[in-house]
Amino acid sequence: MERDHMKDLRRYLALKYIQYLVLSSANAVSTLLGLLGSAYTIIRLQSAKVSSKSTAVLISSLAQADILVFLSLVSDVVLGRFGVCPLASSLAQMLLVANAHVSCVLLSCVALEAYLITFLPSQSRPHRTVRNARLLSRAIWVLVAAECALFLLDDHLRASSSSVPSHGPLGLLLHISSTATALLRSLSYVLGILLRIANVYIYYKIFFSMSPRSRLKSK
Repeated sequence: MERDHMKDLRRYLALKYIQYLVLSSANAVSTLLGLLGSAYTIIRLQSAKVSSKSTAVLISSLAQADILVFLSLVSDVVLGRFGVCPLASSLAQMLLVANAHVSCVLLSCVALEAYLITFLPSQSRPHRTVRNARLLSRAIWVLVAAECALFLLDDHLRASSSSVPSHGPLGLLLHISSTATALLRSLSYVLGILLRIANVYIYYKIFFSMSPRSRLKSK
């Protein structure tokens, strides 16, 4: 049963890699498949044998990140349609940004762990623990939440910039927020490209390291 569970998790990871690290932009089909896959994965991870693995902790956090997509749809439809919140569209967009950033980083962490398991199994075993995986997942969520909070603050300040004097504390705060947000967006873009390159390199190394073993087994 455990082998079947891990096979399902590998298929889910393949779906998520295509959704976040291969496709240039999200679409309705990939989003729907991602939501269904995440729901199925959360159910599968209730198995004690699977959930006791550090990789499963990262995958669980990855699946839970899709809750942000659902919240984005709710906030965009409900809050935007009924005019409850003027920044509903910004909030919905930030939820999608948070989902994408959390998912990309977690996928890269899974890839790194696969690299360590393949090439440094004994040396990395003390660090590949459930506790460390949970701490890493929480740190990723906190950092992405802080990033999106800064984006929302900048959007709010820009929306009210017409009533903010250019000189004074509020004007200075607007300038600092705009500069920090622009730098953070640039950093996020560069980091996204680097993560894609790193993931391709890691799985390239793993694939070609496993190929000779497969050929030896077939002989």
